[in-house]
Amino acid sequence: MPKDRIILLSDCQSFYASVEKAAHPEYADQPVAVGDPSRMNGIVLAACPLAKSYGVTTASRVGEALTKCRDLVVIRPRMGTYIQVSLLISEIYQGYTDLVEAFSIDEQFLDVTGSLRVFGGDLPEMIHSIQQHVLLSTGVWTRVGIGPSKILAKMANNFAKKKAGGIFRLDYDNLETELWPRPVHEMFMVAGRMTKNFYRMGITTIGDIARMELGELKRRMRTTLGKQSDIQAEYYWQTARGIDPSPVVTGIRQEMKSVGHGKALRWNLYTRLPEIEVVLLELVIEVCRRARKYRYMGAVVSVAVVETDGNSSNAYSRQTTLPEPSSLTHEVAAAAYRLFVDHWSGLPISRLTISISQLTDDSVMQLTLFDDRMRSSNRERAIDQIKNRYGSGALIRASSLLESGVALERAQQIGGHYK
Repeated sequence: MPKDRIILLSDCQSFYASVEKAAHPEYADQPVAVGDPSRMNGIVLAACPLAKSYGVTTASRVGEALTKCRDLVVIRPRMGTYIQVSLLISEIYQGYTDLVEAFSIDEQFLDVTGSLRVFGGDLPEMIHSIQQHVLLSTGVWTRVGIGPSKILAKMANNFAKKKAGGIFRLDYDNLETELWPRPVHEMFMVAGRMTKNFYRMGITTIGDIARMELGELKRRMRTTLGKQSDIQAEYYWQTARGIDPSPVVTGIRQEMKSVGHGKALRWNLYTRLPEIEVVLLELVIEVCRRARKYRYMGAVVSVAVVETDGNSSNAYSRQTTLPEPSSLTHEVAAAAYRLFVDHWSGLPISRLTISISQLTDDSVMQLTLFDDRMRSSNRERAIDQIKNRYGSGALIRASSLLESGVALERAQQIGGHYK
């Protein structure tokens, strides 16, 4: 792996809230959070630094946030706007290097190894130029982590967030002093459950992993997590040492393995099969539409369910193989319905997800004697064209007009939030 690569991970500070403060200069000196002000039980999607100083955090409840900060301005999210701003920031980055890879809506990797010479090799000057360009164009402040690999740039970004200039560099020569003393939960891809597992192994810092022989780490993880943990052990060992040969790539990073759609539900409204069946069909419609968009059919249908009694939840997933690969709504819906009915315990549903996998090209379709599959495909593609032109709500099933239907609400949203 080359050690002379220069990778940046540029992260937008309080992205949604920063976009809203830029759009509303009257709120410049006020605490701002992004969430649905009409739903006190809804969550805060983002909070500006001033709001955070009052204890308002991402994923806290809107009502709780208003209790902590009475002057808090809560603004309804506009996902379409955030996507547009994110794309504009991508264009700005592409003015500095053609190697830009989106990691999330507010985080992007930049490989500036080849383009740094335009700035005379002055990396701080280049990064300052990028930060100011984004700030003047969008009103969003960016923090930049620097490293010879993507994984080190990502972890360096966590340090950059605490620096006044928003810049920090992790190299192989300062890993031992800067990164290894940090608690193990600060390592990339280590969440709460894995942190507890590491504690049980006697591992408390990132350096504990980095200094350990790989064979010893595998042994401890097998004892704690089972025999299938060797790959996971190698990933954590390499991460702690900053080993990551993966390049910064543009566009779609990998071939699609599955197509899915899920919906969180108000469990007290989905207690009977007729209500649940409406949402199940709506999800299948969206899954099949997306599969057709990318010219795929799926051979396996999966249904993932979260049931609840109001106090505790139970999650499970089941799958079945279709007689022939399909992206036809009626075929996928029939299989998904059978799966759900066969395994549903009768408890209310708080989340439902439908997906198809084992994808194949849809240019060749197996015909049958008892169903005109080609006619069904042409009909659904015609519906797709209408929806693509006029919106997802232009044509809906009559069942979606029932109280349990969510298709019209989803048509006004992106990623579960209003456009």
